[in-house]
Amino acid sequence: MKTAPLPKNKSIALGIEPISKLLIKQAVPASIGILVMSLNILIDTIFVGNWIGSIAIAAINVVLPVSFFIAALGMAIGIGGSSIISRALGADNHEKAKTTFGNMLSLTILITTVMVGLGLVFINDLVPAFGGKGDIFEPAKIYYRIVLYGIPMLALCMMGNNVIRAEGAPTHAMVAMLIPSVGNLLLDYILINRLDMGMEGAAWATTISYGLCLAYVAWFFLSGKSELLCSWRHFIFKWIILSEIGALGFVTLARQATTSLLYLILNNVLFELGGESSVSVFGIIGRMMMFALFPVLGITQGFLPIAGYNYGAENWSRVREVIFTSIKYACGLGVVIFLGLFFFTREIADVFTDDLQVIEDTAFALKLVFIAVPIIAIQLIGSAYYQAIGKAIPALLLTLLRTGFILLPLVLILPRFYGELGVWLSFPIADVLSTVITAYYLWMAMRKLKPSNQE
Repeated sequence: MKTAPLPKNKSIALGIEPISKLLIKQAVPASIGILVMSLNILIDTIFVGNWIGSIAIAAINVVLPVSFFIAALGMAIGIGGSSIISRALGADNHEKAKTTFGNMLSLTILITTVMVGLGLVFINDLVPAFGGKGDIFEPAKIYYRIVLYGIPMLALCMMGNNVIRAEGAPTHAMVAMLIPSVGNLLLDYILINRLDMGMEGAAWATTISYGLCLAYVAWFFLSGKSELLCSWRHFIFKWIILSEIGALGFVTLARQATTSLLYLILNNVLFELGGESSVSVFGIIGRMMMFALFPVLGITQGFLPIAGYNYGAENWSRVREVIFTSIKYACGLGVVIFLGLFFFTREIADVFTDDLQVIEDTAFALKLVFIAVPIIAIQLIGSAYYQAIGKAIPALLLTLLRTGFILLPLVLILPRFYGELGVWLSFPIADVLSTVITAYYLWMAMRKLKPSNQE
């Protein structure tokens, strides 16, 4: 049964404002949030590299797959549940939206707490497995243990951030991303530079910043800003809701798990090929991948609630329009990103470290890794579309296409013939192949959108 819309229903704008204006309104705060978060990771890496050493960069890079995976549980629940919430709000079904959010909270707390416990128990096995060998082991273990304490808070923040965006409140979602980023940088300066706490300082700065973010997200939902103020009954698990959250959230979880697996394999392959310095090179490239793509990722984030809301409202013309507009804007930004990276690779590498070998290797690898950036927006928007409309299986397959089905096999095969060069060549090959395949399936899906009474 449908319920009447709540007063001050912010989400209704997703169905009536012009697509270009709405996409900018959604994407700009998301892009700023991703930018600041990425800058946080970049500057954190610069601080660690200059104040502790290049081995510390490699140590943090080793820990990232584990923390990413557990945090991804919250993101998976957030994106999967937000797809349901966006479509429910589009259909004016606020009770379903509230029940979904309550179940998301209960599920996130339960799963991440268990995962952190397991992560701490198997710490001595996980750190070496993810490339924390030789001189990297001890600093990686120190960082891993402390950051893991804050991962449940990060998972709740990631989950809550997606729900805030699904409600049509992108500015609050942006602020939720700014707080931990700014907080982490300030704490980095205090704990690493001023108090000389080394790896422990870097880890505590990260963990405390997660707590600050969670405090803001909790304030948003408890202060009346949200349409989804829940009662206790909404926290009781409902299988039909959990199954849909799980099916859609598994897409995000699989993507993050595949990314973690990629880091694991790359760290070990690069360690065998070039030792600690090669792992450090990938650590820098990994940070640049997070940072440089912020506007493209912001458009993808802005695309999701618009597509989901209008699909729920059966307004197919707006669904088609947001797909075309998102791809056009994101590809244009991809060209700008590529040109900026191509001409300033050495300057970028020089910011992170004074190790000349690492600088030379990073400058060369950056050009290869990012050469296909102008077209990857098609792959991102295509896989996001299926997730937004609740089609879990095609969303899963297209999401795993680049990293899981193409890039991982290439990383295992090409280095046998081309050494470290084979690792870097794997990235553009995977980008091109996955984009072509995704473009075909997205085009076929759009042809199936029939005219509706609203067009």
